[in-house]
Amino acid sequence: MNRLQQLKARLIGRPSSVAPLYLIVGLGNPGPKYARNRHNVGFQSVDRLAESIGVKFAEKKRFKALVGEGQIGAQRVVLAKPLTFMNDSGHAVRAISHWYKTPPERILIIYDDLDLPLGKTRLRPEGKSGGHNGLNSIIREMGTSDIPRLRIGIGRPAQGDPIDYVLDDFNRDQEPVILETLGVVESIVRCLLEQGILRAMDAFNGAPSPVAARAPANNKEI
Repeated sequence: MNRLQQLKARLIGRPSSVAPLYLIVGLGNPGPKYARNRHNVGFQSVDRLAESIGVKFAEKKRFKALVGEGQIGAQRVVLAKPLTFMNDSGHAVRAISHWYKTPPERILIIYDDLDLPLGKTRLRPEGKSGGHNGLNSIIREMGTSDIPRLRIGIGRPAQGDPIDYVLDDFNRDQEPVILETLGVVESIVRCLLEQGILRAMDAFNGAPSPVAARAPANNKEI
């Protein structure tokens, strides 16, 4: 496979002979104390994927992460949840990607975003960290910002400290929205793996969040 064929294969999602797997990493903090936190929606997303394809996680000390291998469609995948705590996620991602010889363009990072409305998702092939400490650590350790990422909106609190907000659990009203969003995330990942990131972006980046989809089509004042 020549360089042009490899580039085309990367863009449309076909596995190349150079990298026959995709690494999907959810970000969060380890332990039951943080499991349902808004900041852990990346972990929650990867858990949903693992359950869907029957993958069990095992702790791999060499990576400082929980790791599981499986198949999504025709694509071999490695699912991972770093155990380094959010701000040092890059150490785990670098170790896993080096072990599996996975190039940055075949890594997908899934994480929370305060600046997206609740349940809104946004897929991008590269970019800056946007102030997210977990992604910032990954960019620093990998030496590149050309890493695909899927952001999940958790909304920003109207008042109070954003740090307290992200480290708190989703409330009763938010839980059904996030549950629906996790299903959307699975659909995005499957589309990315089957049809490539460009087609997945076209299909999902303009879609309304579950909150917006539930809103009345016509809100007339009385």
